[in-house]
Amino acid sequence: MAAIGKKYKEALKKIDASKLYEVGEALSLIKESAYANFDESVDAAINLGVNPKHADQMVRGTVLLPNGTGKKVRVLVFAKGEKELEAKEAGADYVGNEEIVKKIQGGWLDFDKAVATPDMMGMVGKLGKILGPRGLMPNPKSGTVTNDLAKAIADIKKGQVEFKVEKAGIVHCTFGKVSFPVEKLVENFYSLLSAIVKQKPPASKGKYVKKITFSSTMGVGVKVDVNQALDAIK
Repeated sequence: MAAIGKKYKEALKKIDASKLYEVGEALSLIKESAYANFDESVDAAINLGVNPKHADQMVRGTVLLPNGTGKKVRVLVFAKGEKELEAKEAGADYVGNEEIVKKIQGGWLDFDKAVATPDMMGMVGKLGKILGPRGLMPNPKSGTVTNDLAKAIADIKKGQVEFKVEKAGIVHCTFGKVSFPVEKLVENFYSLLSAIVKQKPPASKGKYVKKITFSSTMGVGVKVDVNQALDAIK
């Protein structure tokens, strides 16, 4: 087991591990206890009462965070013809078709999000084993397989994030940076939580949102009062 550093130990002292904090209070603690020499991301781990092994209990979607993520997102678009020009004019960082597919097959992955027009998916499908595990595969459910490239690119650049429940029933999602004011982080988180609640599968029985924990990239986890968080978005 790796040794715990001095800065991490100091951060631990600021947080009561047995307490459930209100959202704003938890985010204030995240900001206070962050110690890295870079602007850390702020993440939420939301434990849901679903079993993702069953298709009717999958939770997946996108949400446009009102204050963005604080990260510059590099967008790759798979398109050809007029759509290729449209993507370039809409602000895509990289645009292409066959040559881009070959470049990715050769190991190039210098982008954060990929969008494709529907007619390109036969070609893009060849990259499933490369892009899929990295969460980079265009998908109609996340709005990244579309002919409306301008909207897709604009939403991603503005701060659209994708969430998907993992095998353990947990959604992990970044919703801002430590440098954000608490109010903006709170606003972003409530937008994320609302989107996840709206995606509750009818097959999910019992308590849907079971646990919420916030953390920064290098920081300590802070447990959140689930009831308070849910009441705030009603």
